[in-house]
Amino acid sequence: MKFVDYDLIIKAGRLFCAKNNIDGPGSVAIKDGKIVSINEQITTGTEKVLEFPNSVLLPGFVDLHTHPAPSNWKYGIDPDKFILTRGTTTILSQGDAGANNWSVYKDNIISKSNIRIRMALKHSINGEEYAHPVYANLEDLDIKACVETVKQDDELIWGIAVNVANSCCAGHDPKNIMDTVLEMALQTDKPILYGVRWDPFDWSIDEQLSLLRPNDVVTYSFHIGPGGLAPSRKVEKAAWQAKENGILFDIGHGMSSFNFEVAETAIREGFLPDTISTDFYFKHATSLPKHDMPRTISKLIAAGMDETDAFERSTIRPAEVLGLSESIGSLTVGSIADLAIIKWNPDADPLIDVNGNQRSGGCWEPEFTVKGGEIINDPSKT
Repeated sequence: MKFVDYDLIIKAGRLFCAKNNIDGPGSVAIKDGKIVSINEQITTGTEKVLEFPNSVLLPGFVDLHTHPAPSNWKYGIDPDKFILTRGTTTILSQGDAGANNWSVYKDNIISKSNIRIRMALKHSINGEEYAHPVYANLEDLDIKACVETVKQDDELIWGIAVNVANSCCAGHDPKNIMDTVLEMALQTDKPILYGVRWDPFDWSIDEQLSLLRPNDVVTYSFHIGPGGLAPSRKVEKAAWQAKENGILFDIGHGMSSFNFEVAETAIREGFLPDTISTDFYFKHATSLPKHDMPRTISKLIAAGMDETDAFERSTIRPAEVLGLSESIGSLTVGSIADLAIIKWNPDADPLIDVNGNQRSGGCWEPEFTVKGGEIINDPSKT
């Protein structure tokens, strides 16, 4: 036993960390924003000792598909108010900015937010700032400007975002749009966050997936429809081949991209998503029950995914995808003290997919968040 004046100690009925195979009762001690001790017998002079005997303490969640942006932008929400308070400490913007407005976005969203933000840049120069379809004007697809922007902020810009749904393409050929994305990804040596074409179904999923490269990420993986990964209650061969080739699959729940039958089919066959994400945007700010990572995780568990797999795919796995796993995504001495405390509610509102199908049985709910050693507001008050 040793005496240390820590800034904060959190004790929980269960600690979980996929990276370090931690799963049981324990404590985490924090000093200067870092984890400095795990599960040690400690005598401390600090008065800040928090106890959550009936909760799970995990690394802060990492969400690969969100829309942090100014409130007057198409999908924008305040990420500190609506995401950070609910256990997620690191997020990836799915194309909210492009080359024209990147500096404004960086100065007003990334720099002023407590939550950690990385960008999948849209190659349309205005990103998702305006209400019209992002690819309505093909002259906005400026590869040179986007490549220069990526090179200026290589650390903050993780990759390139594209959504080839008709609502984005505005009647233009999605194949031509994808050609420019692939060229930009080649010139920047960055991965692609790819939103599949399924509205309308005029481009086979086989051909779409064949264009992607190892470490590219397919989002909207579990939507229902002919352009999905399991349209006939069986995972498409092209999806299995893509996974074998190193292409990653993400949830991207949102308002239209998670169906229980598709998820149950995929999980039953062993086709697990590599990462779990919410696609949180402004419509979720007032939705009930509240949309967040713990509820999305609960839906995957209800669909048959092992709980530990779901926790892994919302913490260390997306941190690895972002290239940040040395500092976040795990309970490791020396890592940044980003923590999520969640509690199981057996009487929670039913879990509902985007098509109205329900599954009962309870839900994980956010209870407390720590970001870089700082205590964040109680999520029950947001």
